[in-house]
Amino acid sequence: MQADARISCLRTDLSKSCGSRRVLVGVTGSVAALKLPLLVSQLLQLPGVDVRVVTTEHAKHFYNPAEVSVKIYNDSDEWEVWTQRSDPVLHIELRRWADLLVIAPLDANTLGKIANGICDNLLTCVVRAWDTSRPLLFCPAMNTAMWQHPITAQQVSRLKEFGYVEIPCIAKKLVCGDEGR
Repeated sequence: MQADARISCLRTDLSKSCGSRRVLVGVTGSVAALKLPLLVSQLLQLPGVDVRVVTTEHAKHFYNPAEVSVKIYNDSDEWEVWTQRSDPVLHIELRRWADLLVIAPLDANTLGKIANGICDNLLTCVVRAWDTSRPLLFCPAMNTAMWQHPITAQQVSRLKEFGYVEIPCIAKKLVCGDEGR
């Protein structure tokens, strides 16, 4: 019975969208995930926009879910909803629901996973199933030393080859005290 209740909640959440544009925000384990509550609140100020969030486990370290005013999906939701063949598959349902996927921040770990087709969590499964005719924006965020590693440029280039759009990182003083991108 619990599985039926979870399926019903999922279907209700994804069908009760109040906006004409549906934005799925992916958040990964960069310190920039601190900005998730602000990003969601600013997106919700746009007329006709409805928002849901998919978080990685490491991203949860950086923000307070109580400060995010929309439904947040995580890895455990994927497996709790699906118990038998006819049940919905969460990463597919989220892919169908969203008009736009924004990954902000995109940490170095998840960048590498996406560039190489690895899909070992809810967010990377959504990305792997993403309809490439729909926009996907990614916002890299990592320490400057990681950003400057040669593999990072290759991985960013790979995502662009998929048709994804990079929102460039900025130069500033980082949490660790370094100055850089």
